[in-house]
Amino acid sequence: MLGKISIFITIIFLLASCISKTSQDSAQSDYSGSESCIECHQEFYELWSPSHHGKAMQAVNKKFLKENKLPMSGRFMLEGKNYETTLEDSTLVLFEYDGDNINKFVAEWALGGKNVYYFLTPLEKGKLQTIPLAYNLNTGEWYNNPESAIRHFPNAEVQDEALPWRDRMYTFNTSCYSCHVSQLSTNFDLATDSYHTTWRESGINCETCHGPSAEHVALFRSLKEGDEIPEDVKLVVTSTFTPEQHNSSCAPCHAKMQPITASFMPGDRYFDNYNLTTLENPDFYPDGRDLGENYTMTTWGMNQCAINSEMHCITCHTSSGRYRFKGTEANNACLPCHQTRVEEVEAHSHHPIGSEGAVCVNCHMPKTMFGHMVRSDHSLRPPMPMLTLEFGSPNACNICHEDKPIEWAVKEVQKWHPDDSYRKENLRWAKLLKEARDMEWGNLDKMLEIISSQEKDEVVTTSFIRLLGNCTNDKKWPVLINAYSNSSPLVRSAAVGGLMGNYSEEAKEVLLKACTDDYRLVRVSAALPLAGFPANQFNDTETALIAKATEEYKQSLVTRPDDWSSHYNMGIYHQNRGEADKALASYETSANLYPESILPLINSSVLYSYIGNYEKAEQNLVRALEVDPGNEAANLNFGLLLAELGKTEEAKAALAKALEANPVQAVAAYNLSVIWAQTSLYEAVKYAEIAFEAMPDDPKYGYTLAFYQNEVKKTGQAINTLKSVIQLHPQHINSIYLLGQVYHQTGKTGQAKEVYRKALEDEEIPDAEKMRIQQMLVSLNQ
Repeated sequence: MLGKISIFITIIFLLASCISKTSQDSAQSDYSGSESCIECHQEFYELWSPSHHGKAMQAVNKKFLKENKLPMSGRFMLEGKNYETTLEDSTLVLFEYDGDNINKFVAEWALGGKNVYYFLTPLEKGKLQTIPLAYNLNTGEWYNNPESAIRHFPNAEVQDEALPWRDRMYTFNTSCYSCHVSQLSTNFDLATDSYHTTWRESGINCETCHGPSAEHVALFRSLKEGDEIPEDVKLVVTSTFTPEQHNSSCAPCHAKMQPITASFMPGDRYFDNYNLTTLENPDFYPDGRDLGENYTMTTWGMNQCAINSEMHCITCHTSSGRYRFKGTEANNACLPCHQTRVEEVEAHSHHPIGSEGAVCVNCHMPKTMFGHMVRSDHSLRPPMPMLTLEFGSPNACNICHEDKPIEWAVKEVQKWHPDDSYRKENLRWAKLLKEARDMEWGNLDKMLEIISSQEKDEVVTTSFIRLLGNCTNDKKWPVLINAYSNSSPLVRSAAVGGLMGNYSEEAKEVLLKACTDDYRLVRVSAALPLAGFPANQFNDTETALIAKATEEYKQSLVTRPDDWSSHYNMGIYHQNRGEADKALASYETSANLYPESILPLINSSVLYSYIGNYEKAEQNLVRALEVDPGNEAANLNFGLLLAELGKTEEAKAALAKALEANPVQAVAAYNLSVIWAQTSLYEAVKYAEIAFEAMPDDPKYGYTLAFYQNEVKKTGQAINTLKSVIQLHPQHINSIYLLGQVYHQTGKTGQAKEVYRKALEDEEIPDAEKMRIQQMLVSLNQ
């Protein structure tokens, strides 16, 4: 029999950097606007208003065009059409030339202003769309924006592709959100997939960081000269913030994250309102350096200076985003902790005083570029060129010395700093992380030790935990259960989320504890795994705890009703609870919102197959393959479905594509071996070998290989295969029976008896099976 359709369930969150920073629960009337601050805070207003925060989004009008003096773009070819920008009646216009058809798009808003200007044009259903041409302020040139977002993975067989410029990911309402405007209300209507978006002010205003100020303004206007200032000034006072509060206030816009509430207010804790993307994401190199579009919070979480001190965002930056330490005072950023190294910077840096190489941040926070955006590495780690050799990640030495090979940088760093233990340790865990990304589990014990030791920072630890979601080895369970003791809410949330599919008493106990965790992120992460437990396993008190965490989880999903992944995750929740109709409705909503998302199509196909609607299951998999013809999961599930429908030749083709996408795809290889066994046992052996080598921890694959090896008279190989299976899985009854049979068939009755006698001594083999084994021994003695 072919295996049942494999279900590929992944919890997906929108990997966005931007979300509303101020509570959407606060009424617009509670806000008075930044101009109300001038009366008492003119100096701060004048510092803020021309800053990149204050001008994060600007109207494209005569004033804007006069100040920026943008050149015309010339023509760009993308998606088979020509595009160019031009000025028309003091307005910036994009023209699209599609054969004889000319379409005109007026740019109404400009985003950015530090490195790049992106321009927004209104489209149907209230969408503000980023036009395909953007302007690089550093070079003074226009460029193809979707093409610039292509990630170039080192040594990858398949490279990234540019998204169409009308893709939902380039919709301001969906992706850019309120890190460019203040007090935004998306006003999304799911029924019509349309927006009626409003905001109080463009740019990031004072109230984004200080909260609604109408009461504050009214209070101080009511005070008479000589009146005592009350303790409660009706405003968020950031000068009293802890380092964590400062970081949490900046992180919503400076993190690659996922919102779990829409009610964040300055001063709130980050992990009560957001999740954080870590190194499981391919936008990071395995060593944690930036590859794709990232922001600051993830690498900041790897920063030992921040972990071991009171340092926070405002230590180095003003509230308006300006860097505090420039020119001759550049290295003061590292005082007072690194006094000696700052005073002896030439000896420490091996660069002359006054040179770029003698500036601390140039080596410890090197700047890299993605999509024409310049960003700094906030992990503050030293240059490690040996990791560049291994992963292709950037290092400060070769960023400056572009004419030098990486090997030169490796030798120079080794000469200056002979003790390479720190660099080798970073190389060690990064190699393991890459193996986990590639689903290579030969060093699983070492990966688990990284989690268990709690010696790494929360970002590295969380990355390994999340990647274990792809590992089927039961060794991971006790490590994940123990990881709940970690002091980091990020690690704890990953640990309990990783218990999906573990229905043991130990997992149940930890998940129930997580329902009462102090951090919302941990509580909502426990809700989905708990949804898979039968309700009758819990008493009334436990049921109430689960209900509360579940409600928070469901609320976290509707934070972004315009995000396809919210509905996808809701589908997973309903599927875990056995609510097929509700799950299918959520999956269909997700797929309709974003037709390019194939995960809801794959998961829904599994459910449609489960309820017997094979036609709809096939339709959704066909849709998924139209979007991504080489997708591993889609081809695998399509092949399994076709096999169950008796379409063996088509099933072979689909499963072969899945195996082509992932040469160690054990499920595809195993099912190919079963199908091929009907016509060619030698082909069956070939594919069974692939399955067993890919997943030796599953005894089914070794048993199947041995069965086919024996069928083609390769009895010696069959015996060796079965021995290795039984060594790993001493209670695998089918392998025990088959090994005894092979020995008996080849005249080795003594070895067959020994196999059965040893099995009879195993206390973990059920009595019913031992009776059968005893009968086989008796038959051998006759």
